[in-house]
Amino acid sequence: MTDPQIAILMLGLFIVVIMLGFPIAFTLMAMGIGFGYYAYFDAERMRHILDNRIFDLFVNQTYSVMANDVLTAIPLFLFMGYIVERANIVDRLFETLSIATRRMPGSMAVAALITCALFATATGIVGAVVTLMGLLALPAMLKARYDERFASGVICAGGTLGILIPPSIMLIVYAAASGVSIVRLYAGALLPGFLLAGMYLVYIIGRAMLQPSLAPRPEEPEEPIPTAKLAWMLLTSFFPLAILILSVLGAILFGLATPSEAASIGALGGLVLAIAYRALTWKRLQESVYLTVRTTAMVCWLFVGSWTFSSVFSYLGGEHIVRDFVMGLDMTPLQFLILAQIIIFLLGWPLEWSEIIIIFVPIFLPLLPLFDIDPLFFGILIALNLQTSFLTPPMAMSAYYLKGIAPPQIRLTQIFAGSLPYVFMVFITMIMLYVFPQIAYYLPQLFYGR
Repeated sequence: MTDPQIAILMLGLFIVVIMLGFPIAFTLMAMGIGFGYYAYFDAERMRHILDNRIFDLFVNQTYSVMANDVLTAIPLFLFMGYIVERANIVDRLFETLSIATRRMPGSMAVAALITCALFATATGIVGAVVTLMGLLALPAMLKARYDERFASGVICAGGTLGILIPPSIMLIVYAAASGVSIVRLYAGALLPGFLLAGMYLVYIIGRAMLQPSLAPRPEEPEEPIPTAKLAWMLLTSFFPLAILILSVLGAILFGLATPSEAASIGALGGLVLAIAYRALTWKRLQESVYLTVRTTAMVCWLFVGSWTFSSVFSYLGGEHIVRDFVMGLDMTPLQFLILAQIIIFLLGWPLEWSEIIIIFVPIFLPLLPLFDIDPLFFGILIALNLQTSFLTPPMAMSAYYLKGIAPPQIRLTQIFAGSLPYVFMVFITMIMLYVFPQIAYYLPQLFYGR
């Protein structure tokens, strides 16, 4: 077999192995070292069995990942999210927003979506948001006689917004993989993220107006809550978290701090919030640190394995085969974008977003200049597309997170049915982004020029 044929065998074997359920990071490292040993084998220079350049490459790749300035922000943002999750903010926030929006159609669903979006933006951890909101908001909506599918879909869709709206951990990972400025990427993702969240809100309010039985209006309290008390509830629940997020994001976008520095301030702000709410205990701090280290290690080892694998794959000539194959299809830029997004959409069924970004997106990145596609624009399309990976059957992880803590009468098929309208809204937003690319480019050009 020729080297390019072995490269394709390497890629095919990797896909088969991960479908069998083997750990992806260690599979990447093992296959990268195994095939790399063959690729770099030189019998004349070999003095002993470990005398092979693949081991030098592996060590260098590990050091490069651990020293990457962009990736430094990941553990800090994760720590901020885990601390905020344990600060008992979400229950107060949902209760306050439910009262503040009670005169709107679908008020509890609106409050749940806003809480999900704000909490997801602060944490960036979809499973934590969906699980916590499923425990908090879903029983409240069911008690108010909300339709099971309608209530489930709101929580699943709202919980995924954190991987799109900055400060998003997914965008940091994409920036590290693609070399795109994380600052410009954050600026570019803001308007698409708010556009998608706005479409969700319009859908919720519209459905509640057209079909009031889906979301009955809450009964008016016997004693109306005074405006001053409501203002104080907002001041102590909504604004602290919103100010923390806006401070972190503003420091990044306006050049006051690097992403790592802003993430440090965010982590400190999360600790201050936990102390202010009297929710910081030694056990919760331990849990937050442990979960931060575990998630960060997963991302870092995925990067090490992916970069080792892709280096060997490229050295064997696999990258040229992929490029020649794609160019042989004689596609237009639009056709290439559609094909790439369909592949990423399908990969979202069995794989997590981190694995898609770190392993498969780098295959597309060298092809972007051939079709004159901006990596920033491509990254935001991917961030939108990956919303669907959490909502689309059969492997909609948000649905499984919610099913794990939902009351027994809530069936998985009901959660799937409630999530599907939001999948179509994601597709509509992607089409709008292609037709009107200034949605992504306006803020980066306004803040930083072309």
